[in-house]
Amino acid sequence: MSVQEVEGGRFVRQANRFTERITADGSSGLPAEPGRYRLFVSYACPWAQRTLIVRRLLGLEDAISVAVVDPIRDERGWRLPERDPVTGAVFLSELYLGTDPSFEGRYTVPCIWDTGTGRLVTNDFPNITTMMETEFTAHYRPDAPDLYPEALRPEIDELNDLVYRTVNNGVYKSGFATAQDAYEDAVEALFATLDQLEERLSGRRYLFGDEITEADVRLYPTLARFDAVYYSHFKCNVRHLTDYPNLWGYARDLYSVPAFGETTNFDHIKRHYYVTQRNINPSGVVPKGPFIDWTAPHDRDR
Repeated sequence: MSVQEVEGGRFVRQANRFTERITADGSSGLPAEPGRYRLFVSYACPWAQRTLIVRRLLGLEDAISVAVVDPIRDERGWRLPERDPVTGAVFLSELYLGTDPSFEGRYTVPCIWDTGTGRLVTNDFPNITTMMETEFTAHYRPDAPDLYPEALRPEIDELNDLVYRTVNNGVYKSGFATAQDAYEDAVEALFATLDQLEERLSGRRYLFGDEITEADVRLYPTLARFDAVYYSHFKCNVRHLTDYPNLWGYARDLYSVPAFGETTNFDHIKRHYYVTQRNINPSGVVPKGPFIDWTAPHDRDR
């Protein structure tokens, strides 16, 4: 089932087909060796941006190489700007079908190719970042943050589950709904959670205090796309992100961190959603706005 398909008017996300795990000790058959794995991403995709943020924060640029696809996806799926020098692929579909010729479904990012075995090992976006945070520790930069501290993992996982269901995936539930009740349920849940997060951030800099964690990595990409795309394109127009003082300041605070800001490409984001998703935007016309200053002072480090 594709991301655009619905059941009873309600959006249903395609299940991840490849879920192998890379491990520090190699017990999975996929050891966390530097230079062995290639990460395929789109700057437009919020799930893929998470992986770019974590890769940058932890200093894994030399350990895990990256290939970036074009923002416009047609009926053939994601395309690389030129033939990939590592895999030889032009379309992401070549990696999927080369690994499993019987694969049916959308060819999604992020995904990881193993050069050691010549196959796609994971497109399991919820677990790619935590895998980087727990299995690649030997290859971190010296001052890398602990994004997934063991003592906080149950709480982080609980918040991540809520944010995924109602915010990260919630905007898609709104945008792709084809029944009024499905749309309204999604929008109400989305803004109820945003209201909770606004309150939570009134007394702390990040979602779990003074340090960035996996929870912030997961929330930020949706916030970055909210006013630019989701507010209008996905009909999430109850309030703008900029109407939330704490959430908006928090988003700008994260944007000022190079791992977040330098992986945020508004041109790719807008062109992908407005041009590719013709079932929502038949004309393919890309709006000029909104004109928002993401570099404005945020005062979150007080």
